[in-house]
Amino acid sequence: MTEQNIAAENEPQFSLQRIYVRDLSFEAPKSPAIFRQAWEPSVSLELNTRQKPLENDFHEVVLTLSVTVKNGEEVAFIAEVQQGGIFLIKNLDAPSMSHTLGAFCPNILFPYARETLDSLVIRGSFPALMLAPVNFDALYAQELQRMQEAGEAPQA
Repeated sequence: MTEQNIAAENEPQFSLQRIYVRDLSFEAPKSPAIFRQAWEPSVSLELNTRQKPLENDFHEVVLTLSVTVKNGEEVAFIAEVQQGGIFLIKNLDAPSMSHTLGAFCPNILFPYARETLDSLVIRGSFPALMLAPVNFDALYAQELQRMQEAGEAPQA
């Protein structure tokens, strides 16, 4: 092997292998009565990410979006998607790997999760959800700061 080949083997590598829906749910507990009311929704969004190493430098990252929409005091619908991705990630130092798994990969998955939720809500006969973009880099930085203040070690 030449020095050039060895150097290329040690270069950081990142590639998306697959994007998929891991879990999907929708509930409209007050239908059909909710459709006969004036529509003044309030939206609550929870998001979470988790990752796990797979074999041979592959990693699974799962972005979970949970949306609860109320019309007045009544729950109009609850929708949740777990959008998964398999990523090949090689030759990154621990901080770069943590950032890639905690911010970069969820940023790739978010548009897919957002579209899946929007389609699901429309199929439930509700107006389009149209979630705003999320700054995963800022959320990742906030989580690192929270962990530092709590004296916890960041996950690689």
